[in-house]
Amino acid sequence: MNRRNTLKTLGGGLIVAATAMGGTGALIASRKPKTALLPWENAGGYTEIRRIALSYALLAANPHNRQPWIVELVGDGKLHLWKDKTRLLHATDPYGRQINIGLGCFLEQMVLGSKAHGYNADLDIFPDGEDGPVATAVFRKGAKRDPLFDYILERRSCKKPFEDRPVLAIMAADLAPYADVTIDDDKVAVIKKITWDAHVIEAMTPHTWKESVDLMRLGVKEVDANPDGISLTGGLLEVMTSTGILTREGSMDTQSTGFKKAMNMFHTLMHATPAYAYLTSKGNAPKDQIAVGRKWARLNLKTTALGLSLHPVSQALQEYPEMVEQYRNIHELLAKPGETVQMLGRLGYGPRMPQSPRWPLEARLKNG
Repeated sequence: MNRRNTLKTLGGGLIVAATAMGGTGALIASRKPKTALLPWENAGGYTEIRRIALSYALLAANPHNRQPWIVELVGDGKLHLWKDKTRLLHATDPYGRQINIGLGCFLEQMVLGSKAHGYNADLDIFPDGEDGPVATAVFRKGAKRDPLFDYILERRSCKKPFEDRPVLAIMAADLAPYADVTIDDDKVAVIKKITWDAHVIEAMTPHTWKESVDLMRLGVKEVDANPDGISLTGGLLEVMTSTGILTREGSMDTQSTGFKKAMNMFHTLMHATPAYAYLTSKGNAPKDQIAVGRKWARLNLKTTALGLSLHPVSQALQEYPEMVEQYRNIHELLAKPGETVQMLGRLGYGPRMPQSPRWPLEARLKNG
């Protein structure tokens, strides 16, 4: 999820393009998506409970913003959630673990949205095995609102440097029911090194880096047309895209000045981190990964409620050959024998982030 900021600086140092264009450059730089952010405005704006709940679910965190969910409405009060297998991340997530976690985040926000409107959403995970729907949900009246629901529209993944400000022990204690949190300076330093080394490996490995580059959406027109993947919009990025300075082909050149500046920027970002939160599981089956996703969604909402920022740094958890050493290192540090580290995130105080583009609910319904 954190590749977006790296990509945003590619071609950096070319601000002269915007200056040379004068007023036209300023107009281009001010563009915003016209339709890709509408799902945030439309959340809750339905009359039928399943659509209400789903309108909040589709705002959930998910890897590379792939939005890998398809929903089939069944009868009057039931639905099936399916995994969209066209949205898998074959290079960095070869076993689909992160995709399953994203689907778990979706389900948790669906449940919260349903409860906030007086309905339980009873889930059956992989009811027909792993080749069938990810989950079936049956909606019935009688639920109470969960306070975490109130933060769904404010939740973000903060891909910016955090303030030079510690996360206090009392805050870590508040998060203890949701995740393991480390604020110990020595342990934080070790995690910083592992996560940075993992980021470098992913960026310098052609097939894993190309996966991110292929998912770039360059400028608001591309984002509105295809509001998943890695959106690169606003400011200088719009000028660079419209003038052909920022391209997918150029972004693959790891020897370019822009790429090197991007790596320097991300080095600053990842090292401006006072604490980490992480989730482990005893099992690593798809059901376990769905459960972790539900926990991550709650953690992200709780950090929002506390005024904290959370940013997944998942590279060291990825399971491809070039990442073996960092995968081993992070597990030796954070996991007990037999456990899997499923999620790891930077934790601190960050700036407010913009909303991420989303497909409208209607585009993700299998049968209207």
